[in-house]
Amino acid sequence: MDPASQDINLNSPNKGLGVDRSDNLSDVPVEGAVGNSANPLPPGLTEEEAEELHTELTKVEEEINTLRQVLSAKERHATELKRKLGLSPLNELKQNLTKSWQDVQTSNAYKKTQETLSQAGQKTSAALTTVGTAISRRLGDMRNSATFKSFEDKMGNLKYKVVGPRGNGDAVSSPTDTTPTQENPPF
Repeated sequence: MDPASQDINLNSPNKGLGVDRSDNLSDVPVEGAVGNSANPLPPGLTEEEAEELHTELTKVEEEINTLRQVLSAKERHATELKRKLGLSPLNELKQNLTKSWQDVQTSNAYKKTQETLSQAGQKTSAALTTVGTAISRRLGDMRNSATFKSFEDKMGNLKYKVVGPRGNGDAVSSPTDTTPTQENPPF
């Protein structure tokens, strides 16, 4: 019989367990042991009380095993229901991550960090704007300085010597700038 389809009765710890009790270690004789002397009784406990406790312990252990089997069967059933509903472990992970991220975003620590970073970004932007303005002003001052004017004049003279007296709009014509004639049509 398939263990997953067994009906497990919680009132009967042995039902559906499929446990073979024939190899129980309590029935195996121990060499040199006489009676119950291998396990001496704890002080203040009679033999009857010890026997009752052993019986109760056996029942509790059997109930624990039964509950484990019930839990295992319930987990298999839940897995089967999730499979039928199309809920895969990946989908569950995505849902858990989404919920966790939403929880993080609503936390006070996240909000404070976000505010702090936003303020830092605004201050950085303002500082960079100020630096940019200062550099621009400094370059303007430098361009109006006597040294720069002298440099500019020298560069203008050099340009005049290299290019010649042509105007700014005049283009230099090259010897290959001829219009093709009908005899030599372009390809």
